[in-house]
Amino acid sequence: MKADFEYIWTDKKRTIFGLPLSFTRYFLTEKKFITRKGFLNVVEDEFDLYRVNDKKLFLPFGQRVFGCGTVLVNVKDVDTPQKEVKSIKEPRKFMQLLDEQIEKQRDAYQIRGRDMIVGIDNDDCDCGDNDDA
Repeated sequence: MKADFEYIWTDKKRTIFGLPLSFTRYFLTEKKFITRKGFLNVVEDEFDLYRVNDKKLFLPFGQRVFGCGTVLVNVKDVDTPQKEVKSIKEPRKFMQLLDEQIEKQRDAYQIRGRDMIVGIDNDDCDCGDNDDA
């Protein structure tokens, strides 16, 4: 059985000495980012790439020694507003691939970052309308 998509990037969460001794796996496809956790009971979480608002790279000394880093991705998603891609190899390369795919998806859906910002609710705004005068 062939999947409808191909993985652009995949990696495992690294543990001590940068070794992939974990049951957490990350997948980047053309449209989605998927996290799969578990061995016997597997749980998958995913988000659409066009919903990404911001990314942040963490390079703690213990990870940096082994060429690893952690990427925090802020997403406009109900169940996972922040996704932590923990201790992966070549985190800057991953961020570059993620940026490329995000731009492709936003172009495909004709969405820009400003399109996902929630506007101000006029009921809460004191816009100078004073009925007391």
